[in-house]
Amino acid sequence: MELSNAIEEDGPEFISLLSTEEEAEMDKEQIPKELAILPLKNTVLFPGVVIPITVGRDKSIKLINDAYKKEKIIGVVAQKSELIEDPEKDDLHSIGTIAHILKVLRMPDGNTTVIIQGKRRIHIGEITQQEPYLRAKVEPVIEKHIEPDDELNATIDALKDLSTQIIHLSPNIPSEASIAIKNIDSPRFLVNFISSNMSIPVAEKQVILETVDFKDRIKLVLQHLAKEQQLLELKNQIHSKVKLDIDKQQRDYFLHQQMKAIQEELGGDSPDKEVESLRVRSAKKKWNKDTASAFHKELLKLERMNPAGPEYSVVLNYLELMLDLPWNEYTKDNLDLTRAKGVLEKDHYGLDKIKDRILEYLAVLKLKGDMKSPILCLYGPPGVGKTSLGKSIAKAMGRKYTRMSLGGLHDEAEIRGHRKTYIGAMPGRIIQAIKKANSSNPVFILDEIDKIGNDFRGDPASALLEVLDPEQNSSFYDNYLELEYDLSHVMFIATANSLDSIHPALRDRMEIIELSGYLIEEKKEIAKNYLIPKQREMHGLKAKDLKIKPAMVEKIIDEYTRESGVRTLEKKIASFARSRAKHIVLEEDKGANVEAADVEEVLGPVIFEKDIFLNNDIAGVVTGLAWTPVGGDVLYIETILSPGNGKITLTGKLGEVMKESAMTALSYLKSQYAAFGIHPKAFDKWDLHVHVPEGAVPKEGPSAGITMLTALASAYTQRKIRPGMAMTGEITLRGSVLPVGGIKEKILAAKRIGIKEIILSEQNRKDVMDVKPIYIEGLEFHYVKTMKEVIEIALLKEKITHPVNINEPDFAKDGQLETNGKTKKLAI
Repeated sequence: MELSNAIEEDGPEFISLLSTEEEAEMDKEQIPKELAILPLKNTVLFPGVVIPITVGRDKSIKLINDAYKKEKIIGVVAQKSELIEDPEKDDLHSIGTIAHILKVLRMPDGNTTVIIQGKRRIHIGEITQQEPYLRAKVEPVIEKHIEPDDELNATIDALKDLSTQIIHLSPNIPSEASIAIKNIDSPRFLVNFISSNMSIPVAEKQVILETVDFKDRIKLVLQHLAKEQQLLELKNQIHSKVKLDIDKQQRDYFLHQQMKAIQEELGGDSPDKEVESLRVRSAKKKWNKDTASAFHKELLKLERMNPAGPEYSVVLNYLELMLDLPWNEYTKDNLDLTRAKGVLEKDHYGLDKIKDRILEYLAVLKLKGDMKSPILCLYGPPGVGKTSLGKSIAKAMGRKYTRMSLGGLHDEAEIRGHRKTYIGAMPGRIIQAIKKANSSNPVFILDEIDKIGNDFRGDPASALLEVLDPEQNSSFYDNYLELEYDLSHVMFIATANSLDSIHPALRDRMEIIELSGYLIEEKKEIAKNYLIPKQREMHGLKAKDLKIKPAMVEKIIDEYTRESGVRTLEKKIASFARSRAKHIVLEEDKGANVEAADVEEVLGPVIFEKDIFLNNDIAGVVTGLAWTPVGGDVLYIETILSPGNGKITLTGKLGEVMKESAMTALSYLKSQYAAFGIHPKAFDKWDLHVHVPEGAVPKEGPSAGITMLTALASAYTQRKIRPGMAMTGEITLRGSVLPVGGIKEKILAAKRIGIKEIILSEQNRKDVMDVKPIYIEGLEFHYVKTMKEVIEIALLKEKITHPVNINEPDFAKDGQLETNGKTKKLAI
């Protein structure tokens, strides 16, 4: 809303506010039939309202002068476009206002200002004169008499309230205006007064002027006032927010200046000194030309920044990172192979393959002087020492050690970092680990590389391709650093329990070294030389306080653990250490030696028993060998026949491949029934149920093929399995036995439960030859090519009963066998 205050205060003839009586007298005044017409460019005159106008056009000045000398009455009408200098009738609106010239003022700049007051609405008719100014016939616009009622009074009150609110919200309207509005008692003049002073376009004011119905006019004004109120409130909110932000910046600036002065007084670093400190530190870095250029560019940017600004800390953190990274800084390798071998042997028992590989690398490094570090992947079951081996390798080589766990990692930015533009951005974990190691050639363990995740945030495995490629990692690009960093001297050692879940391209870039599980003899040595001393130290015990004989260690391994590694064994030994510590503190008279009774007292009843797996009293139960991500394991297949109609049931949460192996074995038996002494109708008269215990554990894979075949053959022929025998191998419908993987793990699993004989495919002979003799000591291997050989080796000759005999061909109903006219009950 705008209130014009150009009326002179000393003009007694000026009428600023109109009463109801004055308005009634004004309506009775006679209107001339013809008037001089004054076009207005940028305003609309409402009846009763006094406004100043500046007259600049020659025609308008002439018109004002002539009218002021005579009757001082003119017609005022708004132009349709303010761009037209010499308007004609079509350029003017049809509704205007009769105006009374109150005063003419000559301004110092030569312009003429005229004070006019609107009288009544008029309709502009025919133009009667064009020169020297427009004259036209006019007719009054008749307005209906308004009868006051409750609705009108409420509307008028709302109009006053809204206008008062706008006056208070607008900084350009004097507060006295609200007093003027409250003192207006004429509803029509109130609407005209407010309409004249609203900040709306001329066209919209003209619409209000042309609206004859008073109630419709009030609604229009209320709509415009409500809109103007909302705009003013929004402007005030924005102004307050901007003012608050500016005040905060000024406050921060002054506080920063004060802090700067305080720091200088206390001898601390001001921002200028901080920048200079960064420059001094940069002079000691061994970076290349591009890196130095990037650093100094960012440093110059930092110098130009306001220390109170948010960008200052971002750039400062970036520069600090660049200075903290060990650009081209390497630790010197210890090339003493004898010492390195001694360190590796001291920390880990066995693992000869990986130890030899490290010694080979050191030997080449000693001869050549420099070479790219190998990228190794230690693959094997849990608890065999893959992760801890990394520390020993770093110690043996004299390098720094750092580790990064990849288990559950699912964001590519964890590897490559975030761009600096993001709030809270940071470098990737590769760069962070290098910074932490403070060396560009550490031993870097990538733990659990087979457990990397993958989702909508990216594929971390693909991001690792650059890290683990010797041809690319010399120029590794981190999104936060935005510079290339040389990782070619870093010795990356990845660890994994399974190769299947590793990205094929990633697996191809690494040198795979398999770490198998330990034999009982090896575990005993590990316990004696590593685990028991370690637990003594961890629990504050001396050598005399806790002694575990090899026989007791073997008892713990046999009866309380079933694993490829030694993690569970270490926990059991820790149980004895805690128990012994308690006895010492309580001063209880317990010996330092662990006896058999102590084992059961501390660890409880025996968990694993060999005998239950080696029982061959029942036909159809066979021991198979399986591979799992945590090492080898045994698999027991149980088969039973019951009278029926040849229905086949497979249970034990078997996978599709394992079910297919069972069906393949059954089809082969059916095709070779005569060779195995099985009556052909036995398959139709007896229901077959195959079950693999531990039904809650999913089982999958083809390696149980010959185990399935042997179990089915044993059930149908009722010939028992050879005691202490296990087997593994895939089968085909042609009767061939195919090779399978994980042979070493399976052999160790067989030895753990006391198996003496193992049936394998002939093509697995080479895998057994790769196994150390100590692992296969005491085992007898049977290498087979066909399924018939499996049956001949695995099944004993004598039968339990003869329910299905090739010489007794006729079957009756209900599981009965007819022989020479006599009925014989079948017993299975």
